[in-house]
Formats: sequence, C-alpha cells, structure tokens
Amino acid sequence: MMRLDARTAEFEAGFAALLDQARETTARVDAAVAEIIAAVRARGDAALLDCTARFDGWTPAGVGALKVSAEEIAAATAGIAPGLLKALDLAASRIERFHAAQKPEDLVVPDPAGLTLGMRWTALDAVGLYVPGGKAAYPSSVLMNALPARVAGVGRIAMVVPAPGGALNPLVLAAAQRAGVTEVYRIGGAQAVAALAWGTASIAPVDRIVGPGNAYVAEAKRQVFGRVGIDSIAGPSEVVVLADATNDPRHVAVDLLAQAEHDESAQAILITDDAGFADAVAAAVDAELASLPRGAIAGESWRRHGAIILVRAWPEAFALTNRLAPEHLQLMLPEPAAALREIRHAGAAFLGRWCPEALGDYVAGPNHVLPTGRTARFASGLSVFDFLKRTTWVEASAAGLAAIGPAAVALAEAEGLHAHGRSVALRLPPAG
Repeated sequence: MMRLDARTAEFEAGFAALLDQARETTARVDAAVAEIIAAVRARGDAALLDCTARFDGWTPAGVGALKVSAEEIAAATAGIAPGLLKALDLAASRIERFHAAQKPEDLVVPDPAGLTLGMRWTALDAVGLYVPGGKAAYPSSVLMNALPARVAGVGRIAMVVPAPGGALNPLVLAAAQRAGVTEVYRIGGAQAVAALAWGTASIAPVDRIVGPGNAYVAEAKRQVFGRVGIDSIAGPSEVVVLADATNDPRHVAVDLLAQAEHDESAQAILITDDAGFADAVAAAVDAELASLPRGAIAGESWRRHGAIILVRAWPEAFALTNRLAPEHLQLMLPEPAAALREIRHAGAAFLGRWCPEALGDYVAGPNHVLPTGRTARFASGLSVFDFLKRTTWVEASAAGLAAIGPAAVALAEAEGLHAHGRSVALRLPPAG
C-alpha cells in the first residue's frame, strides 16, 4: 500500500506514479477475439455451440438448449428464499423509480424567423445485456443494466450469461424476470458479444450492448463497436474515500475493502488530513483482512494498488480527487454537500458517514455502472439516456425560408457546395 504525504517534496512524483499505475490486464487478446467473432459471423449457431463446449465446459444438446425457457426461469425463481426475493424487488423498485425520473421531455422551440425547431426522444429497438457468470453471479448487474432500458421503452432486451457446466444462478434469472428481460441465453465470452452484434439463425442482432465482462468480453465490445453501440470498456473498480478523524476507522477500512475485494486490480484510496487517523485506518484494514472471506483478493488489491494520502487541508484533497476522477467517491466529512460542489470529476458520490458506496451497488437507486480508469473526466454512468436517441427536426414556412435562406446560400457557395446553395435558392422568392 502506498503512503503519500502532500507536505513533502516527493509527493508530486509519488502521486503521478499513482495516477499512471497500469491496473488493466496486459494480456493481448485482440487476435483471439477477432478469430471468435469471425467464426460466429461465418458459422453462426454452430460456432456458438463449439465455443460453449470449449470455454464453458458443457456440450449443449443443440442450439435450442442455449435459450433459457420461461419455465426454467419460473422454476428457478420458485426455489429462492422469500426474503431474498423481497430484497431483489426492493432494489428493482428503487432503481426503476430513480431511472423513470430521468426520462426527458421532447423539445419544441418556436423560432422568431418563422420556423419551428424541435428534438424528439425515441427508444432503441433492441438491447443486448452481458452478465458475468464465471467466478461469481451478479443479479444486481442485471437490474442496473436492464431496468433503465425497460424504463426507456426498449422493446427487446436479450440477456447473455455464461453457464459453466450448463447451470445458471437462480437469482440472476429471477432478476432478469423482474427487470423485464425478454430473452435469456446461456452463452458467454466474445462469442456471445458477436452473436448479439451480428446475429445468428437463433439470436437476432441488437442495437446496443451493455454490461461488464472479462478481458475477452471487453475486447469483443471494442471490436463490434460501430456495428452496434456499447456502454463503455469497463476497467477495474475503484473508490476514493475522503474522511476526517471524526469517523470510525473500521468503517472506513471496510469501505476501502469493499472495493478491493472485487479483484486484485481494484483500487481503494483514502485521503485524510489526520496522520493518526490514517494509521488507525491502515491498522483496521489489516485486522479486517484476516477475517474477510475474500481476504486474499482484497489484500492483494490493497498491497498493489491501495493508497493513503495525507493532505494539509481539504481544498487540497478536492483538487487531488479531481485529478483522480474516481469511479466511486465517498465524502465522509461534516459538510459533504459543500464538498461535492468542489468535485467536478467522479462517476458517483456518496455523502456522509451513513452512506457507504456498497449501498449504491444494490439498493440506493442510481446506477452502479460507472466510468473507471479516470474516464469520469469525460464520461458518465449508465442511465436511461443510454437507451434513447435524439432526433432533431425543423419545419419551415415560405416566409421562414425567405428570412434565413439567403445566408444558407452564401455559406454553401463559400464552401464550394453549389448544389447545396441551389437547393435553397430555388425555393426563395425572386429578388426584389
């Protein structure tokens, strides 16, 4: 774990090194992914069956076995404990409500020149949702990706999830049912992304692919972008916690480890103005690691990528946070709302000592699909807007055209695009 002190001459070099840390995988998978995508494009369902047998450890009886039936989903849901289903429904209801509030209104602007200008919002026709299914199951990811699409009005939501041995997590299927997913396929990896992008005989193509995955999935999304839209190329998870000494060191320690336990490449950073508190949090992290079920993963993340930064004053901490542009930001300060006004770059912020980031992962309501790797400088989290398109429109009368058309003709001719100018000029009234 890196310790940095903003009061020292060495700080800037150390902070720059922290910013430049390579946490992404260095393995090159582009050629392998390109080969899989080409196979799916050329051989369709047959390639999906081959890849499933090769990568997921089971051999489907036929292409029909890849699709999960409504009966299977109902049976899986029936076996889930009522309390867990109630928690799932609470999360879904809160996520749905928050995203419904995001829906924009169409725009109509009367123009003084006599035109009418407007912008109309329409939903995508079909969306593909990738859900990880290897090392762990993530029903929360299903809710966070599918519900904004449904709220936006997307008519078809096709979900793909790898099924090692052919088995799927019942709670993932229950989440798909609750979120309005219309199709579920037990396929994963680059082959699933290719099927969603290009289509096969049994899987119709979609317009946009969302959802996290491993390096192969991320690379596949990169390669199919342009054929379809994508949400982002997600990197390892990260959190920055700003906390003063009035907080419980154990609370802060566990908040840091909540990110570190994702995987060995995750990053957790504490920024504080109190050296004694920094020491107490570091000791609490070590104590919690000893009893954490994923302690080996969290410990490796903390040792390789964790950091504690000591600052002289909070304005300095705000400036450093903007340079870090973290995916998650916890403001455990006496006046967190005032602190947030100083932050320009963060995927999502959690205000106060009673609002751990983990609350946002599941039940708060805002989306947990967020920009990573400092991309919060220019990107935002998943929302209803990712499943909508904007269409602008213009209506002009003869008088409106006469009022602004001559300027269009002059500009078109200045650019040497004479047909452009003529298409306007022919409609203008004869000169004076």
